[in-house]
Amino acid sequence: MAQGEEMPVRDSSKKSLVGVIDDGTKTVRFVIFEAERSEELASYQLDKTVVQPQEGWYEQDPLEILHHIRECAEKTFEQLTELGYSKEDIVALGITNQRETTIAWDKFTGELLHPAIAWNDIRTDSTVDAILAKVPDRNKNYLKHICGLPISPYFSALKMRWLKDNIKAVRRASRDKRLLFGTVDAWIMWNLTGGVQDGLHVTDVTNASRTLLMNLETLNWDPMLCRLFGIHRDSLPQIRSSSEVYGVVKDGSVLDGIRISGILGNQQSALVGQNCLQAGQAKNTYRSGCFLLYNTGTRRVHSAHGLVTTLAYRLGPRAPPVYALEGSVAVAGEAMKFLRDNLKLIKDVAKDTEHIAGQVFSTGDVYFVPAFSGLYAPYWRKDARGIICGLTAFTTKNHIIRAALEAVCFQTRDILEAMNKDCGMPLSKLHVDGRMTSNDLLMQLQADLIGIPVLRAHSWDMSALGVAMVAGHAAGVWAADTWRHHATPADTFLPTATDDDRDARYTKWKMAVQRSLGWATTKKSIAMTGQAKRKCSMSAQSFDVCLSRENSILEPLVENVIEDDTLIEELIQYSARKFSIFVPLKSPKDEHTILDDADYYMSKNESDYMCHYSQTKKKLHTNWGTIEEIIENDPEIIFENDSPIVVEPVREGDDNVGADSFKKQLDKAPSIVSHMRNKMTHTSQT
Repeated sequence: MAQGEEMPVRDSSKKSLVGVIDDGTKTVRFVIFEAERSEELASYQLDKTVVQPQEGWYEQDPLEILHHIRECAEKTFEQLTELGYSKEDIVALGITNQRETTIAWDKFTGELLHPAIAWNDIRTDSTVDAILAKVPDRNKNYLKHICGLPISPYFSALKMRWLKDNIKAVRRASRDKRLLFGTVDAWIMWNLTGGVQDGLHVTDVTNASRTLLMNLETLNWDPMLCRLFGIHRDSLPQIRSSSEVYGVVKDGSVLDGIRISGILGNQQSALVGQNCLQAGQAKNTYRSGCFLLYNTGTRRVHSAHGLVTTLAYRLGPRAPPVYALEGSVAVAGEAMKFLRDNLKLIKDVAKDTEHIAGQVFSTGDVYFVPAFSGLYAPYWRKDARGIICGLTAFTTKNHIIRAALEAVCFQTRDILEAMNKDCGMPLSKLHVDGRMTSNDLLMQLQADLIGIPVLRAHSWDMSALGVAMVAGHAAGVWAADTWRHHATPADTFLPTATDDDRDARYTKWKMAVQRSLGWATTKKSIAMTGQAKRKCSMSAQSFDVCLSRENSILEPLVENVIEDDTLIEELIQYSARKFSIFVPLKSPKDEHTILDDADYYMSKNESDYMCHYSQTKKKLHTNWGTIEEIIENDPEIIFENDSPIVVEPVREGDDNVGADSFKKQLDKAPSIVSHMRNKMTHTSQT
């Protein structure tokens, strides 16, 4: 609770209430809990519209999200009246949301600049290539010691970069310093707290840790990462803890006057809701994808086996941050919908998958790898595609459906194996939630294939409960210490398979995964391949445009000037980060994944269980004394049409944006640009 604020006086016979906004991939919910009670008191939900303009692209309407929040809140408040409560009994409001989904809007008008790019959207493949071209050895894991994440289309910074590169409205807003970026929680918070009328542009550490821009040690936007991705910090929300009073709703809706005091990304919220508040505990949420979080306490464990390091929660501005290892399965429930919509093998996902798959005792050695748009943790292979292998003349749809269920379980085991190797703290049980957990066969298969008990929460959505707890904690009505000792009601599934059987099946699963790799090929950018006999001409019109643009001073405009890698490297060096120097400690070494350890389960020993902490090695030396000046003044590289362009910032008081300024900036450029300038001068004279 904020200093100086007093809790309102309440009828002692009533419990204080906590409201929750739960924005998921497919639905928006509003839920109300009684303080320190795990059962939902009232709730209402609406489905969202998800648009797929191209293969692999997924967009949502942020205005629809706001509309659904307000409508769901109204319907839920109507239920309160019947239960003898009123809006005045709600003392706190929490927000939990789909993570990584990225929104861009105008901070002066509130106008949306583009539909929200959803977390599972993979349009940023070319942007990934451009970023990888800037890091040593094009190593996708090069930034993990700073932000805990690989360079992957999954995370928000790539979506922000794509929007700046491809959407004119976003570029103009960035140029005019009116651009705001945010994940869904930041968009909801800004609008609920006033919008253009001093709305709060804030996010919490859990959502910020999924952007590729937050430093896991400082818990602030990292200057070097912002430079690398070309995202100005003024466009990013302020990072706050997960549990504090941020502000009051003032949007004219039924929520007016309620304090917002909790924010958690939905998977971290489920971890809290499952009461996994101690190091060594883990939960898995089964939805359209699977999301497994493993609480590592206050230590940042660096994964050498394809997992990511993220923030689990921070219960207050002065509380220590709690970290987690995370592995995400891109396709879980989506595989069942694929069987229904594409292959027409089932009609009702919830009923048919368990019934039909249960009619056979095994998959008949059929394995289904549902890598429709690549494999996520621990493989991180965007070239993987889905396969069904092991088919025989006796294979039926029952075997394929059961193989789809087992695929979910095998992918969970992939992540657990990697966690064991990273931390050396094998789980004794796995907490689970999500809509798919209503499938008893799936839960039994999961216990059999990982060899430990599976505890299914009675409530399928634990994310709403988790953020209710942290919001109530900040409001003083939900004691965290009490909650730590609260046993979440659960059903237990015990493993029945033998070690030999589960390990033999897991070996064949990894063989199937190996066969899924390398199916998709993507055309890489000039910066990624370094192959560039590009013929570009410069017309008088394009030259005028080049001079009139405030920031662009270099473009590959002359024929045949880019011939090899060295010139590309010269361009990239021109934008070298003067404040950050990467010092490789030893020769580059590829990170191992589960595929490199086919016999791991057969030869476990103590040396396999070594913890790797990100603070043990320092790879980045930073001159913090001049950081602010350099961020403002140093040029940045952007990529347009697969070509690198150096962008100089416009400084206040600098009116020389014409040809003289252009020539002066060219004088500082590398030899390639000098060659371009001389050729242009010679052409103009003739």
